Amino acid sequence: MKSKITLRDIAKHLKVSVGTVSKALNGNHEISEKTRKRIVNYAKKHRYVPNINAVNLRKESAPAIGLIIPNILNYFFAQVFSGVEMAANERGYNIISCISNESLEKEIATTNTLKNGLISGLLVSLSEETEKQKQTSHFKKFIDMGTPIVMFDRVSTAIQCDKVIVDDFGASYDATEYLIKSGCRKVAAVSILDNLEIGKLRLAGYKKCLEDYNIIIDEKLIVRNFDKTLFTTEIKSLLHNHKVDAILGFEEFAAVNSMVIAKDLGFKIPEDISIIGFTNGMLPQYVTPTITSVSQHGKYIGQKAVQMLINRIEEEHTNIAPFSTEIIKTSLIIRDSTKN
Repeated sequence: MKSKITLRDIAKHLKVSVGTVSKALNGNHEISEKTRKRIVNYAKKHRYVPNINAVNLRKESAPAIGLIIPNILNYFFAQVFSGVEMAANERGYNIISCISNESLEKEIATTNTLKNGLISGLLVSLSEETEKQKQTSHFKKFIDMGTPIVMFDRVSTAIQCDKVIVDDFGASYDATEYLIKSGCRKVAAVSILDNLEIGKLRLAGYKKCLEDYNIIIDEKLIVRNFDKTLFTTEIKSLLHNHKVDAILGFEEFAAVNSMVIAKDLGFKIPEDISIIGFTNGMLPQYVTPTITSVSQHGKYIGQKAVQMLINRIEEEHTNIAPFSTEIIKTSLIIRDSTKN
């Protein structure tokens, strides 16, 4: 049985964007009469039928973008979502948002649903299991179908697409340097992100900074935690057995909980131990003392990713730009958990 023709099939044949086809078939006056007739006639000739699910999920005049994020409880991804929704609405696109919950299986199931004609493009940040197992073939299906993808934050080199990433190496280097310049020499690094490329980049930035300041890298001061239930035990062991005057947490959980444990053990913050954490969420601002944080500008990342994706969706097939990677610089928000 012959498969139904899709918007992408029409766009590919007539060498126009999917957005142009969608607008023409919906009578949008932005499209010239000549182009509209050419598209409509081709669609009628090949008996194009709109996808019923897509029609039910979005307005006729508003194509949809898929968004897959690994964890909505993470403040960074909540900020990204806010930026995505704002920028998409400004460009006339709806968002179909999905959460993988760090699961490869759920991520695959989500992509299987989204690839059935629901979306014009896909925004995605990989789940932890996906990165760990290096399994990204489910995204290649979108590329084969001509559906644009933009990856952000957690990305894969195996997928050729536009990307928006944080300068994780530079951010970690700068945070470590700030601690050193404030007088710290025994800087511990605490990570629960060792399975992720961003965790490896942050560790590399930390180590490079120590080397540049002629401080010996002590692997005993690096805590790689794969099980949150053991986190308290590992941090207590670190503080009991080693002289530590600073902790760099590679995400919010590590920083906040390290500070709570250190205070319970009688350490004063920042007099005895300075603390910096990644992700400038709400919690670091309301604990006592407030925690110096690396701001990753999640809202801007979401906006930038949407702009890149919609530009890719709407560009003409005869003028396709090469893929690009935007690197977003971070900011260090100084609070009370670090010495001046």
